[in-house]
Amino acid sequence: MFNDDLLTYLEGYLTEERKKRFLDVLKQRTRHITVAIEDVYQLHNTSAIIRSCDVFGVQDVHVVEDRFGKRLDKNIAMGAEQWVDVRRYKNTTDCISQLKSDGYQIIATTPHNDSMFLHEFFPENKSAIFFGTEKEGLSEEVMQQADSFLKIPMVGFSESLNVSVSAAIIIQQLAQKVRDSNLDWQLTDIEILEKRMDWTNKSIKDVSGIIKRYLIE
Repeated sequence: MFNDDLLTYLEGYLTEERKKRFLDVLKQRTRHITVAIEDVYQLHNTSAIIRSCDVFGVQDVHVVEDRFGKRLDKNIAMGAEQWVDVRRYKNTTDCISQLKSDGYQIIATTPHNDSMFLHEFFPENKSAIFFGTEKEGLSEEVMQQADSFLKIPMVGFSESLNVSVSAAIIIQQLAQKVRDSNLDWQLTDIEILEKRMDWTNKSIKDVSGIIKRYLIE
C-alpha cells in the first residue's frame, strides 16, 4: 500500500517550485507509447534517445543489451535517466515478451519494407516503438514479431537518419498525437504518486537517513 504520509513528509524537504514542477511534468507523462532500443552500439545514441523520451513525455524506455552490454552514457543523458524508467533486457525475446504481456503492439521503425509513413500512423492502441542498431537496423526477430512498420518520409539523397535523430522525430510526433487525442493516455493516479515518491527520493540528499528518522518517530 502506498504511504501517503511518508510522501507528504519527504516533500517537506522540497521547495514549492520543485513540487509544482514534478506535478506539471507528470501531467504530461504517458505510458500509452513506449520506446524500445535494440542493441544500439554508440553510447551517445542510447543516451540521446532516453533524453528525448524525457523531453517529450514518454515515461518508459526498454533497452536490449544483448551484444554490446550496458551502453548508457550518463553524461550525455544529462540526468534524464533519473526521470525516465529504464528497463533493461539481456535479449530481444524477453523484451518483446514483456511488452506484449503489458498490452503493447510492436512497431518496428525501418526505412524499408511497406512501412507506414509517420504522419499516417496513429497509436490507437498502446504501442512500443522499436529502434535498432546504427548500421544493421532491427533484428529479424523484431521484424517478424512486429505488428506494424513505421518510417519517416524523406525527400533527399540520404536514405536514413542517425538513430537518435529518427527517434527524436518519431517520439515527438507520436507523443503529441496522443496528447491531442481523446485516448486515456495519462498516468494513473497511483502511478503519479509512485513517480512523485521516486523523484522526491532522488532529489533529497541522504534520503535513506531521513526515512529512518521518520520511521522511528
